[in-house]
Amino acid sequence: MNSDVIKFPSAKDLFDRASSILGYDLKKLCLQGPAEKLNKTVYAQPAILVCSLAALERLKEEKPRAIENCIATAGFSLGEISALVLAEVLSFEKAVKLVKIRAEAMQFAAEMEKGAMVTVLYGPDSKLSEACKKAKEHAETCGVTNAHCGISNYLFPHCKIVGGNEEAIKYLEDNKNEFKLRKLKRLPVSGAFHTPLMKPASEVFYKAMKKANLSDPIIAVHSNIDGKHYENAEHIRRVLAKQIVAPVKWEQTLHVLYERPQDMPFPKTYECGPGNSLSTILKMVNSKAWQECFNVKS
Repeated sequence: MNSDVIKFPSAKDLFDRASSILGYDLKKLCLQGPAEKLNKTVYAQPAILVCSLAALERLKEEKPRAIENCIATAGFSLGEISALVLAEVLSFEKAVKLVKIRAEAMQFAAEMEKGAMVTVLYGPDSKLSEACKKAKEHAETCGVTNAHCGISNYLFPHCKIVGGNEEAIKYLEDNKNEFKLRKLKRLPVSGAFHTPLMKPASEVFYKAMKKANLSDPIIAVHSNIDGKHYENAEHIRRVLAKQIVAPVKWEQTLHVLYERPQDMPFPKTYECGPGNSLSTILKMVNSKAWQECFNVKS
């Protein structure tokens, strides 16, 4: 996180409120690390949530009309909860509490089943599906009883994130040439998120969502499950927990968001939060929409 965002009183207030709920100094962790601690999902998820919403507070100060005129929002993985806060489905405090439950449950699930995730770049001649199948079979021969290897994030054409058991992901890395996979890069995460290996976490989060007080969204919030917008609060309550075990269909979501007649201009898009990875993905999926995309850093 960049310390500039703390200059905005409303953004600083979010960190103070979140820290009182979480029981540790979130602002200090985001600014000073250590990175090894921050990379653990139990800390990373609250950090991403609050950093994203702090960037949103910055946008409110610098470009208030961008918020006033907003008609749709979406968030990648955990970012979907930030989007729900923007759409006034959840209060900030409720979002922090739910993310704390989500993060702890996913950390626990990751410790139960040693998993990993890897970004895969491939070409038209690559055999990614076959590679995932063979990797799962390899994990089974290694004695893994709950073997899985499959796409966990759809990013852009010829780029996916694959998640699965450590044995399966290692098999992909060791045999990438056999399946004509161009490049593989490990993600610094502690588990195979958005795969069936997260089922215990999904069950815990679903119970929390059943008890949560949700409102109908005031603007369209698009789901990672299929790219379509949620119908109402009850729809969110039913679906959001499934996102933990289902692939993030971000590429598909972008197609839904920017589908329009050829002569209709693209809207302004704001990426709020740490980094610019979503802007980079948008450029690969829809370069014309990307030309109207702006980063709001946290």
